[in-house]
Amino acid sequence: MSDSHAVVRFLRRNAAGYLFLAPWLVGFFVLTLYPMIYSLWLSFTNYNFTKPDAMQWIGFGNYVKMFGSVFGLSQFTAATGEAMHVDRHYMKSLSVTFTYVFAAVPLKLTFALGVAILMSQKLRWVPFYRAVYYIPTLLGGSVAIAVLWRKLFEKDGLVNAFLGALGFTDLPGWITNPRYALWTLVLLAVWQFGSSMIIFLAGLKQIPQEYYEAASVDGANKVHQFFFITLPLLSPVILFNLVMQMISAFQVFTQAYIIGGGGGGVLNSTLFYTLHLYIQGWTYYEMGYASAMAWVLLLIIGALTALIFRSSRFWVSYGTGE
Repeated sequence: MSDSHAVVRFLRRNAAGYLFLAPWLVGFFVLTLYPMIYSLWLSFTNYNFTKPDAMQWIGFGNYVKMFGSVFGLSQFTAATGEAMHVDRHYMKSLSVTFTYVFAAVPLKLTFALGVAILMSQKLRWVPFYRAVYYIPTLLGGSVAIAVLWRKLFEKDGLVNAFLGALGFTDLPGWITNPRYALWTLVLLAVWQFGSSMIIFLAGLKQIPQEYYEAASVDGANKVHQFFFITLPLLSPVILFNLVMQMISAFQVFTQAYIIGGGGGGVLNSTLFYTLHLYIQGWTYYEMGYASAMAWVLLLIIGALTALIFRSSRFWVSYGTGE
């Protein structure tokens, strides 16, 4: 009886808190946890939402379908005895996405840090410049900006018109050329550097000026100050920006869908992972396979995030002397 009385007293003391938490808890369990568990279950089935009665458990069939081409398979037999074809475009979508992430994220962070350093100087109109540089981040993920970007880099777009005025000839259609299409999206990502810039700027403001003054007295120039004061003290902020921008880059969809024409572009040059997942789920209605792709993406992002945090012990300084 004492245990039951303790539970009742605990609930009475904390009833108000749980009441306020109830909307979040309901949202978490109903809108987040349950869909995740359900999608994990679907990833082991051949679920097609146009034929729900035909759903079957196929074990790891969807995962073999993804990576079968790595082992030279063209088709295989699922757990149900059904013959399934390997996804020939899956590895291409991985390649495009990894190329984008490893190109766009470092360039974006480098550019954002450079602008943040300029904005940290005692210049006129700095608040105005901060607002202007942040606007692309607010607009960059919209359909309108993606359409505008596509128009800019078309064969007869403004970019070619400008380059033609400078004397360049035989200019390609940047969007329709498989050699350059992905890099137009990388450029769009770099243009959206505003959020990283603001975070870098906040970190720069926290570095005591006394460090720079002492370094100047010791004869250190600006380059030495940047590499031996700014970067080490800013490393926790760099870690945060790196993780957040990497996760965001893996989830790019709108720009790839609009600029690539909804199908991955010429020769699948802009077939991003999320776009391929969308095509499998909402064009071919293979929700089981799309769910498996989503879980693989989660594992990839989780593994890379863990790797970054693991490596941070070698290059991130928290000012504790460790």
